[in-house]
Amino acid sequence: MATAALRSQVAAKWHESFSRLNRTEPGITGLISFSQAWNIATEYLHPRDITDPMAVKKPADLASVKVAFDMINRSRRLPVMLETFLDDICNQYHLITRDIQKYLAQYEESGDTTVMLRLVFRLVEWFRAWSPIDELGPTIRGAYTLTFQTQLFSILPPGFVAGFKALCASTLVPVAQHTPEMWDAFEVLGLTDRYEGIIASVGYERIEEYVRETCTGKWDKPCLEGLRAWMTSQIVPWMLPMYAKGAVNTEDARGMLQNVGSRFDFHMNKTLCDLRTSEIFDIIIDFPDSMGALQDLKECLQRVDQRASLVQALRKANRKRLLHPGADTKLILTQYVATIRCLRIVDPPGVLLFKVADPIRRYLRERPDTIRSIVANLVGDDDSGDALVDENEPIQPLQQLEADDYNDPNWDPEPIDAGPDFRTNKPSDVISTLVSIYDSKDLFVKELQVLLAQRLLAITDDNFEKVEKERRNIEILKIRFGEAALQVCEVMLRDMTDSKRIDGHVQSQKASIVHPTIISRHFWPSLESSDIVMPGQFQALQTDYAKEFSTFKPDKKLRWLPHLGTVHLELQLEDRTIEADVPPLEAAFIELFSDKNVWTMDELVAGVGAVDRTAALKALITWIDLGVLKEDQENTFRLLELQEEAAPAARTAPAAIEAPAVSAAQQQQADQMRLYWKFIEGMLTNLGALPLDRIQTMLRFAPGYDQTPEQLAAFMEAARREGLVVGRDGMWKLNR
Repeated sequence: MATAALRSQVAAKWHESFSRLNRTEPGITGLISFSQAWNIATEYLHPRDITDPMAVKKPADLASVKVAFDMINRSRRLPVMLETFLDDICNQYHLITRDIQKYLAQYEESGDTTVMLRLVFRLVEWFRAWSPIDELGPTIRGAYTLTFQTQLFSILPPGFVAGFKALCASTLVPVAQHTPEMWDAFEVLGLTDRYEGIIASVGYERIEEYVRETCTGKWDKPCLEGLRAWMTSQIVPWMLPMYAKGAVNTEDARGMLQNVGSRFDFHMNKTLCDLRTSEIFDIIIDFPDSMGALQDLKECLQRVDQRASLVQALRKANRKRLLHPGADTKLILTQYVATIRCLRIVDPPGVLLFKVADPIRRYLRERPDTIRSIVANLVGDDDSGDALVDENEPIQPLQQLEADDYNDPNWDPEPIDAGPDFRTNKPSDVISTLVSIYDSKDLFVKELQVLLAQRLLAITDDNFEKVEKERRNIEILKIRFGEAALQVCEVMLRDMTDSKRIDGHVQSQKASIVHPTIISRHFWPSLESSDIVMPGQFQALQTDYAKEFSTFKPDKKLRWLPHLGTVHLELQLEDRTIEADVPPLEAAFIELFSDKNVWTMDELVAGVGAVDRTAALKALITWIDLGVLKEDQENTFRLLELQEEAAPAARTAPAAIEAPAVSAAQQQQADQMRLYWKFIEGMLTNLGALPLDRIQTMLRFAPGYDQTPEQLAAFMEAARREGLVVGRDGMWKLNR
């Protein structure tokens, strides 16, 4: 049972509601009028099927509609009526779903983006057909728009997004004539805000495509200026309807596009930076013809923070393509120097170079011929024509690292991404950078002395002017290494001049065909010693020359190094004369054959002193190849006074043919080459097909390898006959 108070409260609420709806009209006249107004308003707002001609809303008397809405508003029932209207929208949305499915089915079948455009315009028709009149105020229209868009986004299938993106892309190339109407429709339906990321991705993808089309592999000229001009002519007009809607002049449009334009410019810089990062190894190889790409990369890195990606990409490319046993040391040094020059353009402080160069420097430090390659380039001993040092660079002393001077008013702090070991005042010239691979320049000075000694000892009387060339090189190197470091080289050069003068005096006293190079052994690098004793006329020539030298220099004594130098021989045989320039050991062996025609290996070795049998076999093979000697039996050699013709090929049945017997000398050479087959097999497995000169270069790293390219070619040919390798167009690869 309700209490009297509750009954009184309910009665008061009822009378208050009745009075509000009846509006103090007599009886229930006001309530009847409210009911009529409610029916007029709900009938006007009810969402109808625009595809059914019979259900299309008939023109209504807007005056009576406005009166009805005004009565409902004064009765404070407008929120209830709006809730009813929005419920009707949700209940009738299956009509829009039906149209969406129909249009999407047509698009998936044809792939025509105009179908998607018709779908968008159709959705706008539904939106406007169900929209309340403006006179109802922004609250009702806002509630309707929110409900319509919410329902729309909830029923759109996944295929709509792909079609919508394709529609946006179709308006970009070329800019379509219907673009303004399409963007207005997107705005009405809320698609612009909902799919802003997808719309922007269309522009991003077009930028990426254009950058790859126009900039890939084109490094001679900068591309950024042309890309920005293309953005102004192609991308900006496409952006205006979406991002600068309502702009009345150019200044308004520029202000509206400032933020979004900055995003698109950033993406263009990022795309170009990614492209140049992927090409950086080849860009460095192509330097200086790739200067334009480096300038672009420098500007892009100032806009896009991708320095770490550049370092990682270049280090990875170096490990894969450069820092491996198949790469020649000279090639690694050339690429390193190009890397130094390129990264100094991209990043003048040198942080990127410091991070990229560290693995290269550690790898070069482990290579045994790095110092020799650098020194050979310094003294002009490199015949490849690809110098590490730019001739236009000024010659300057080696630069050493110095401590930071914090009292210097021009001092700058290190870059933020510099590591703890980085120093901004790293050596600026290439030579100082190369020498800094090692902790001390003394290693380079010693290697320079060894190389200079080899070059000086190779100079003959016919080209003695090369001594002056070496003197000029030393004068240039004094600027880099200092006077004190090259004093020994000065003594070596003076010895060459004195040797020429001494030889001239000896020749004036007693003419001789011997022209030795006389050096001061305390100032020259240690030369390889040998126990060779030159036999016959060579011994007599040395003795006569030493006697005349002692007469001229009584306080000095000659110590011959007969294994060094070159001997020009003219062999007079019965049917022919052979001229050859050979090392002293070859000359010593053939001199012994002037006493008798047949010698054994042991007799030959005893006749010239204690020499290694391998070196002896190699020396004898020289005369065998020239057709002067022949190995009749194992370790027995005979002088061929009469040249022997090659035996004619025997005709045999197509059965197994035994290989001819190989002489002991040839067998020794073959056995030695087989020791290096594992090296050859490994490099062909890891690196694929290689030319002969590349194999020869890499084999030099094998311990004890001393074969000539001709001997290597013969070995590879033998391996081909055995089915181990395949040779085609000068390239050798394993026979799989």
